[in-house]
Amino acid sequence: MDALREALESASAHAPKYTAPLGLSREGIFRIASSKDEPVWMTEKRLKALEYLSNKPLPNFGPSLDGLDLTAISYFIQPNSKENRTWDDVPEEIRTTFEKLGIPESERHGLAGVGAQYDSEIVYHNLQKDLADQGVVFLNMDVAVREYSDLVEQYFMTSCVPIHDHYFAALHAAVWSGGTFIYVPKNVKVTIPLQAYFRMNAERGGQFEHTLIIADEGSETHYIEGCSAPKYDSAALHAGCVEIHVKNGATVRYTSIENWSKNTFNLNTKRALVDEDGSIIWVNGNMGSGVTMLYPMSVLRGARSKSDFLGVAFAGPGQNQDTGHKVVLVAPMTSANVRSKTIAVGGGVSTYRGLVLATKGAQGSTVNVVCDTMMLDGESHAETIPIIDDAAPDCAITHEATVGKIDDDQLAYLATRGLNPEASRRAIVNGFFDPIVKELPLEYAVEFLELVNLEMEGSL
Repeated sequence: MDALREALESASAHAPKYTAPLGLSREGIFRIASSKDEPVWMTEKRLKALEYLSNKPLPNFGPSLDGLDLTAISYFIQPNSKENRTWDDVPEEIRTTFEKLGIPESERHGLAGVGAQYDSEIVYHNLQKDLADQGVVFLNMDVAVREYSDLVEQYFMTSCVPIHDHYFAALHAAVWSGGTFIYVPKNVKVTIPLQAYFRMNAERGGQFEHTLIIADEGSETHYIEGCSAPKYDSAALHAGCVEIHVKNGATVRYTSIENWSKNTFNLNTKRALVDEDGSIIWVNGNMGSGVTMLYPMSVLRGARSKSDFLGVAFAGPGQNQDTGHKVVLVAPMTSANVRSKTIAVGGGVSTYRGLVLATKGAQGSTVNVVCDTMMLDGESHAETIPIIDDAAPDCAITHEATVGKIDDDQLAYLATRGLNPEASRRAIVNGFFDPIVKELPLEYAVEFLELVNLEMEGSL
């Protein structure tokens, strides 16, 4: 656990190739575009997004963003490394950070492909040959824009997350850099997970990776994202974007464990469009960042499409975790299952903010929402804010919320088993998070529990 702590909290001595001046500018956007040799249509999209920003307000709900000075962020920090195909070719100070995080080891033991991003650009990317031979595309997003320009132009921030969707979507569209592009051909099953890890290393940095997944008809894939950043006194910004297109009969499983440092504002956008008989499975773990606003959305636009969401959030001292899930049901006989589990301790603030919107076309659909919160002290705060808008005939929507604390009888029982009070509380918390642990590959389950235990140190 000490190695993991060091990897999460310490910044490497890597000197970037280029660090953009603080603040957002037209000149800065041209610098990003020119460094990537991107097609004209992408640069024009960036500039259009910049125009939208002048008329877009910041969110008027949720946690305060007063501590985020958007003029004091560097929006493009280019590492002094090209994209590599072997870890030995990655600069040593960067490779060491990823080794401490266990990324190369995980690739060797259970991943079909890995991408690793350091600040604004990918430094390592690889895909197993047998998947490439089946037509699976797993690329750095910067490369995909050039090599699959027509396909990317069709899907990049058009129908899923439009560039004008909200303030941070427009900001992302203007300055995005790096990320992942996945295309899975018809009826191809990717049974071993693909993974990307995003490391934001520089002080006053911003990271704006873009993930675009297209699962063609009848295909399957599992994609895992991990995130971290070292601790600084000044604010940092993460405003990535995830767009998932699930075609007829396809299944996409998206797993994310986000553990940004507490000086980070995590203002991410994630959304999936699901067609007929398609299925999207979300597994989201949020901890670490000082302020999080994250509400993955499933748009069930095809008949009999499905969404399953399991989200957990840990709010410790100085943290405000405002998370949840949004489901929009457009077609008949769709279904969604939402499970949220949050913990608040040490004065942390945890909020579940959800939306279920059933249109008139969603007749015969079902949605089940369950929110569980555990309070570990009397200083913390937890809230559930569900919004249900049901315009569909014959649509069944249920919402259940519980708030509890650690029971003295549980502590007394564990004491008889030889556990001291702190170890007992850890055991109970780990059990509370058991549903998400079961959904993770073994190495990620172990890492997740280590992260929870690190967050709890000094809070109990």
